[in-house]
Parts: sequence; structure tokens; C-alpha cells
Amino acid sequence: MIEAVNEHRGVDFAAAGARLDKFLSERFPQLSRSRIQKLIEEGQVAVNGKTAKASLRLKEGDSVSVLVPAPEPQEPIPEEMPVRFVYEDEDVIVVDKPPGIPVHPAPGHPRHTLVNAILARCPELKDSEAPIRPGIVHRLDMNTSGLMVVARNLEAKESLTAQMKERSMDKRYLALVSGSVAPQQGVIEAPIGRDPTDRKKMAIVSTGREARTRYRVLDYPGNNTLLELKLETGRTHQIRVHLSAIGHPVVGDPIYGQRSSLVERQFLHSYRLGFRHPRSGKHLEFTSELPPDLKEALEQAKRQEKGTRKSHL
Repeated sequence: MIEAVNEHRGVDFAAAGARLDKFLSERFPQLSRSRIQKLIEEGQVAVNGKTAKASLRLKEGDSVSVLVPAPEPQEPIPEEMPVRFVYEDEDVIVVDKPPGIPVHPAPGHPRHTLVNAILARCPELKDSEAPIRPGIVHRLDMNTSGLMVVARNLEAKESLTAQMKERSMDKRYLALVSGSVAPQQGVIEAPIGRDPTDRKKMAIVSTGREARTRYRVLDYPGNNTLLELKLETGRTHQIRVHLSAIGHPVVGDPIYGQRSSLVERQFLHSYRLGFRHPRSGKHLEFTSELPPDLKEALEQAKRQEKGTRKSHL
């Protein structure tokens, strides 16, 4: 498996005062200028542990690190997979993604992805302008389950992408988190970018992109809280990062929280999805029940709550 490469360079006297992008062009000749600009924009470049802009003037002694992701895999092939197609017409498909499969091929996951299943259902998407991510307008983490909409043509993709940008697409999640969340409803607003100490993770950073998550408490099972969450932006790992930042990580999240005896993955499910149909303009809305593993985890949390109450009687 080819993994991402993390390279470091120190700024010497001769390079002091140079722009970051120019410094990288000279020190990483294997990378094109456009590639360097993209890496900077994606937050893959850090100066002294913090993401930086291309125009930053470097000082002697600065430490510059660059995370170069592994090259994308070859075009995916169609594969029949156990994915539930909730709705489909000539413009869009709504799928209920099971946990444990990535949305699209990536290093380490060249096959058995949602895209492979979609291509088996819609072979015309193989000739998409984005062959690795045909029709994909938003994503779910590999171990997050639930609803996603996929575009079947360029016009639909442009419409859905525009709805994402104008924040009119309604994406709601159910999450079981550690501890008792208070107040019972609110907004988490904090910018998200690459974690300066671990470039494979995301974190709350001042130089990150705007991120807003609305939440509402549904229940307090055991020592946990069941939340409904509405995304107003769509940053990578947004819900998981925001909830961890307020001290209530998603139950079972090994990256931003810790593993749990209740469930073998993070308790996060995309249960409701609403959007405007790209052709008709009609509002469509879909819901998805909790999958069996999350239902059992919730029931187990409730049983633990009852057991705790009995022990205090």
C-alpha cells in the first residue's frame, strides 16, 4: 500500500524572506507549482506546526512540513454490493450507505466502495468528468452510515453542489455522545482545519475554514446523550471534531474520542436528508432508521441506565 509522505525542510539564512510557495517550489522540485498551491489550499502545508498561506514570508529557522497524499487509485470498476438504493430517477440517486465501506476509492481502499456499487447500478456514470468520484457531491466517513444523494448527470451535480454552498440542503444526523450535553440545544461554531500535530486528523484551528453544527438533545441514556445534529457546513469530520471539542466525543470514535464496549464503530448515522430536485424543483425528503448495531448500542446504554438507578435504590 502506498501511503502519504510527510516531508520536512528547515529554512536557512539564504531562504529567509522568501514566500512559502516559492520556497516549496525550490525545495520540492518533484512537485509542480499547481500541486504546491493545491497542497497549501488544502491545509497540507504547515510552518512551525501551523497551516499557512502561500504568501507567508519565511524566517530563518522556520520549520516547514508538507504532507503529500498518495496518488489516487485507477478508475473504479462496477461491483455488486449490498447497498440499499432508497430513491432513483434520471437525475439523482439516494442511497443508504452501510457502515464499513468508504464512499470512493482511496489509497488502501481501491475496491469495495460505494462508488463501485453505484457504477454497477448506473454504468453511465463511468464516463463522468470525475471518474474517481462520479456523481459524488458530499461524503460520509467510512464508519458512518446513512443517507447520501448522488448526481446522475452534470446538471444535477451542479444543482446539488449549489444547494450545498447556499446551505439549503438539509442534512441531519443522530449521534450518541459521552456525558450529558447542556444546554439542550445550541450551535457549535469553530473553524476546522488540519491538526498541526497530526496532519491526518482535523482539529479546531484559527486558520481553518468556517464550520457550524446545530444540535438538539433527544435523550439522556445512561451516562450518554442522544443528539440530533444539523450540518450548516460540510467540513471533513465536522461533527466528530466539534463534539470532541466541547468535551462530548461521539461514542466509539477511536480518533477523536475512544473505543466503546457499546458499539464497534462511531455512533453516527445520517438519518434525514432533504434537497430540491435539480430538474423539477420539488422538495424531496428521506429518512433512515438506525441500523441494527446502533439500535442495540442505544438499548444497551438504556439498560445500563436502569441498572445504575437500581444500584442506588
